[in-house]
Amino acid sequence: MFKSGELARACGGRLRSGKEDLSIRSISTDSRSLKRHSAFVAIKGDHFDGHDFIPAALKKGAVCVIVGKKAKPAAVPAGTCVIEVPDTLRALGEIARYHRRRFTIPVIAVTGSNGKTSTKEMVAHLLSARYNVLKNEGTKNNQIGLPLALLGLNSGHDLAVLEIGSNHFGEVGYLAGICLPNIGIITNIGPSHLEHFRGLEGVFREKISLVRNLEGPRIAVLNADDRFLKAEINKTDNPVFVIGVALNQKADFCVSALKFGDRGINFTVNRKHCFELKSPARHNLYNALTAIAVARIFGIDYQSIGRKLSGFNFPQSRFNPVTLNNVKFIDDTYNSNPFSLSQALQSLGELKVKGRKILIMGDMLELGDQELDFHAQAGRDAARVCDALIAVGRLSEEAAAAARQSGLDSKRVFTCRSADQAREFLFDKLSPDGDDIILVKGSRRMKMEQVFR
Repeated sequence: MFKSGELARACGGRLRSGKEDLSIRSISTDSRSLKRHSAFVAIKGDHFDGHDFIPAALKKGAVCVIVGKKAKPAAVPAGTCVIEVPDTLRALGEIARYHRRRFTIPVIAVTGSNGKTSTKEMVAHLLSARYNVLKNEGTKNNQIGLPLALLGLNSGHDLAVLEIGSNHFGEVGYLAGICLPNIGIITNIGPSHLEHFRGLEGVFREKISLVRNLEGPRIAVLNADDRFLKAEINKTDNPVFVIGVALNQKADFCVSALKFGDRGINFTVNRKHCFELKSPARHNLYNALTAIAVARIFGIDYQSIGRKLSGFNFPQSRFNPVTLNNVKFIDDTYNSNPFSLSQALQSLGELKVKGRKILIMGDMLELGDQELDFHAQAGRDAARVCDALIAVGRLSEEAAAAARQSGLDSKRVFTCRSADQAREFLFDKLSPDGDDIILVKGSRRMKMEQVFR
């Protein structure tokens, strides 16, 4: 893949030892999974320092190590290639950018407050009907995950679909500068990571930087039902494909004839093309519309799109139906913020069930000064939809109080501190049966998936 001298130049480093023409087959930041003839990038994180694992990387077969200038010298065997750089994390990004420039294939980048992973997976799935697609696996969308995914690009790939995450200003623009996308997708603008973005305007400013940093032909796919993105649609000079579910919106790809079921949704696009989605969640219509739009941009016919879409399985813990002890759950435990919880409750409200609708809600984190207000609003929303609420965590106590004040029977509102306790409360206090449905959702650190264990 690289020669050592080439690699040093790509990342702006200095070859401190070793030969210029050493062959390096791959790049790794993990000494445990490193392959022979690799370069090991010693990244310093909050809880570890990759420089401490250089001996383990060399033992596994690394032939080159990329180290920081300020790092303590590591003992390396004679002949080992050592590249010294100002910042190893930035060096990884520079190497990935260099590698990206070797290829002329289109790159599609996806960002937004909610639905990034589902949209990325769905876009890649539909495009795979005709093309060999590279994508970042799971949610590896940060300053380590995205470059490593991009380094997997090879001559067999026709295009790439990459998810870009961000929880601080500047990260979307930085990652776009690495993967150099030609098509940019922004799913929505919602209240996430407000500790750093401070408000929706800050979230928008961060996410829209993807569109500002596109390469030619600089195509954007934007959601007209989102008020921030709608304003951008009306003023951007980029070619834009517009998607929308709200019937009053003018969109290139719009939805009609919705039919909701326990396991999925049937819908029509542009009043002509019928599709089936294996998810009962209304918000996944936006992900599907976006994926359909991109597939059409790349010339895939509606019939092929329909076949691929009907077979798409959503990523784990994203409004997935689960059965436990003959009780029906909706596992939406991957993460939570006010917007995604509101969408989940709307979808729960649209489900037809014989029994009760129960919410097990964990704290929503990283919301800054407005965290109590957001939790109170969640409690009011839950009271309109649900027959019972189990609130998990300190912040969710505010949701429980608001739900009671909004008319939810106090005998059906419970508070606890862990997902394990929530499971006990559910089966001991509420005794659900096969007619009930329970939505489980909370921020990642709340470990709400333990309800199912």
